[in-house]
Amino acid sequence: MKKSVESMHSAEDRQELLTTPTDLKAAATRDIAAMMNGILADVFALYLKTKNFHWHMSGPHFRDYHLLLDEHGDQLFAMTDPIAERMRKLGASTLKSIGHIARTQRISDNDAAYVGPEEMLAELCEDNKTLASRLREAHKVCDEGRDIATASLIEVWIDETERRTWYLFEASRPADSSGH
Repeated sequence: MKKSVESMHSAEDRQELLTTPTDLKAAATRDIAAMMNGILADVFALYLKTKNFHWHMSGPHFRDYHLLLDEHGDQLFAMTDPIAERMRKLGASTLKSIGHIARTQRISDNDAAYVGPEEMLAELCEDNKTLASRLREAHKVCDEGRDIATASLIEVWIDETERRTWYLFEASRPADSSGH
């Protein structure tokens, strides 16, 4: 009878099986992975919130907002694989389940039965601002650890996140007396 890898190795040995060689210091990869796992959990949480609001959008601007949030959701989801694969390149583990995301995320869920369109856009605007701030924190950790590759990816994500923030802010501004 064959034994499973789990029964043949201790937890430390199993983690060692996933270690990828890197010239970065072990402390740097540990710190970067911790930051990036937090970012990944936040991106998943923001993705699902964005899709939730996309699915439950209503009102006179339905089509515009629905399409905007669909685009934002696609952009957020596109971040997830590069984040996780970058951590694996560093020899670190990444999120493993919905429960792991829930324990790690810092972006709040919104399970309300109804959220008005303006409130949706405002909440997503704030969440994207928060994500941009956390991406800057992660960039600092990458700089300290000399991880240029992760920092470079983060720079693109900051720009994309600021763009989402800008669009959400502009879309949620009240019209003036002329309707503009």
